[in-house]
Amino acid sequence: MVIAAMVVVTACTGDAQPPSLTQAGTPQSTTSALTTSGPVGSSAATVETSTPAVQDRAGERVEMVERQIEGRGIEDQVVLAAMRAVPRHRFVPDELTDRAYGDHPLPIGHGQTISQPLIVAMMSTALAAEPGDKILEIGTGSGYQAAVLAEMGMEVYSVEIIPELANRAARALDDLGYGVAVRTADGYFGWEEHAPFDGIIVTAAPDHVPQPLVQQLEPGGVMVIPVGPIGAVQTLWRFTVSESGEFQAPGSRPPELQAESMGAVSFVPFTRAEE
Repeated sequence: MVIAAMVVVTACTGDAQPPSLTQAGTPQSTTSALTTSGPVGSSAATVETSTPAVQDRAGERVEMVERQIEGRGIEDQVVLAAMRAVPRHRFVPDELTDRAYGDHPLPIGHGQTISQPLIVAMMSTALAAEPGDKILEIGTGSGYQAAVLAEMGMEVYSVEIIPELANRAARALDDLGYGVAVRTADGYFGWEEHAPFDGIIVTAAPDHVPQPLVQQLEPGGVMVIPVGPIGAVQTLWRFTVSESGEFQAPGSRPPELQAESMGAVSFVPFTRAEE
């Protein structure tokens, strides 16, 4: 699955209409692969106690957080600490490492990008997750967003449709000691075997909210997802599943959602297996 390239974010709006949910058909019979980068739930150390490899360019991460993230209103101290700790330059191509801490997305091959640091911080904050929560990421991409969530103490499962990106990300995560399970598959259908999840983060833009993902959320769970047409500005949504009731199996009636618009964004399209 592709990872997002954020090019515009506006203030949150209250007048945007929540996108509709569309029932998916039976998943195509496709081959999927699973790569686990260390024990699920483990996390690399923070900057203060990290290995020399992680310490490298720590000053640039501090400056990135101060200017690009904290300076723009992100106050979640767990998110800020994670982004000071995760070596972003380890998730970009070698020829672009000198630009790893810039205020912009970067290409990672296969027409995909690693998202701007601000959008990673915004989406991580919007999840409102706690250490130990089980999080599903749709769109592993470079692996950077998964690393930030793992650094925050989450149990992270990540699905990527492009095998080369999935393998590369799994290696980078493993090298840094982040316990993230990475699977090559069509992310539209989530990862049912490990459902329900406390949170789901989607890093590419479908034109509707995938119902299989909604139904893999725990009551009270949160999904952060950009939704909108290909080639146009989309809306970043934060959906919260009603606390009432029990976890609903896939194929049943979708749970009640509360929707919050987080503003305008521009992400790469959500890629499907049949495309």
